[in-house]
Amino acid sequence: MEEDVKLHNHGRQRDNNSPGLIERRISASEFYCHCCYEILINPITLNCGHSFCQHCLAKWWECSRKTECPVCREKWEGFPKVSILLRDTVEKLFPDETKRRTAEIQQDADILSSLNAFQKYGTKQAFRGTSGQRGGGFFSGVLTALTGVAVVFLVYHWSSRESEQDLLVHKPVSKWNTEEVVFWLEQLGPWASLYKDRFMAEQVNGRLLLTVGHDELSGDPYLIENPTHRKAILMELEKVKTLGVKPPQNLWEYKAVNMGKSLFLLYGLKSSPRLTVLYLYLFDYTETFLPFIHTICPRRLTYPEEEEIITKYWVEHPSWKQWTEFFVKYVLLPYHLIAEFAWDWLEIHYWTSRFIIVNAMLLSVLEGFAFWRLWCRRELRSFPRRMWNHFWKAVSQGILFVIFWPVIPQFVCNCLFYWALYFNPVINIDLVVKEVRRLETQVA
Repeated sequence: MEEDVKLHNHGRQRDNNSPGLIERRISASEFYCHCCYEILINPITLNCGHSFCQHCLAKWWECSRKTECPVCREKWEGFPKVSILLRDTVEKLFPDETKRRTAEIQQDADILSSLNAFQKYGTKQAFRGTSGQRGGGFFSGVLTALTGVAVVFLVYHWSSRESEQDLLVHKPVSKWNTEEVVFWLEQLGPWASLYKDRFMAEQVNGRLLLTVGHDELSGDPYLIENPTHRKAILMELEKVKTLGVKPPQNLWEYKAVNMGKSLFLLYGLKSSPRLTVLYLYLFDYTETFLPFIHTICPRRLTYPEEEEIITKYWVEHPSWKQWTEFFVKYVLLPYHLIAEFAWDWLEIHYWTSRFIIVNAMLLSVLEGFAFWRLWCRRELRSFPRRMWNHFWKAVSQGILFVIFWPVIPQFVCNCLFYWALYFNPVINIDLVVKEVRRLETQVA
């Protein structure tokens, strides 16, 4: 029922009974929402001047996902808020009607859900505005500065490292010269440097290296009396004979031999670490998964110094204790596995390993925030569906990568590789800062 209210306005007359007394009847229809055509509840007035109930505008936004007026379609700026003056006026003029409508709204689950979604959207918009003012300059400045650093990294790796590493991992052993044989020998370990002078003095090239056996190593001119050293050299020599080239022994050599796989693993471990490790177990067990699990979950055995030289070349199946340790880390902290693997390579890849470790820590924090949001929003029931969507997305992206890989230029692959390796930690720092600020906003 429409309510009428008498409004008395006293002019500057000396007496209330004078002709200066103005009496006006205000209709409730003048305070109607332009959506539901009922009395305004928590009214919001947009830039265009049209007013709506807060829940009506929330339902409109939830259905259309448009930030524009439902009547004239003019876009609003920022996030619309309740007009306190208009709300207080309506509540004083029509108290019964506002109480009735407020009670109806509080009992409607759909309206409350729309309001909740609308408020979350408003919080996100406010956070973006704050982060844009506080953190935008930081991020833009760091990104601009690191652009130059990335160019230096690219030039450095392409010109010096990759040209050097490609030398042996692609060149047939039969064509190695003496310097290349000595370079191969030195990479077996510090102990192998004891014999490089003898190999150099005898001018051992690739063809001669392929003919070297146990008797030759123990006799003149090599005179390698230590049986452990002879066994280690022979075991690595068998790999060289089988492959025909030097097997990759560090990140850059692995990238030179397996550019596609290294790029796939780099992005896969970042976005889907559990699925990527599962892929390594199913399809790349001996070459990649076994060295990975033996590095992050070692047997904890104390070998004599001489035996450690040999155990480096063994390819053993993990023990149950190793599997148990690996499975716990795999389920709870998959990025911790990557950080442990990178830590083992600190001496070889000093700065790169640190970038990977920092990135793994940041990704663990972001994953923790994601699970925290699921818990706070009571959306754990949707977790299986989310995991299935994530699995399908990862698999489809992997299939697309395999399809388009042959036509991707080498230059683009290198840019993507170094971007993921050195730039992603900076981007993830900014994401962690945003998540912390969002959490602070929600707590406040």
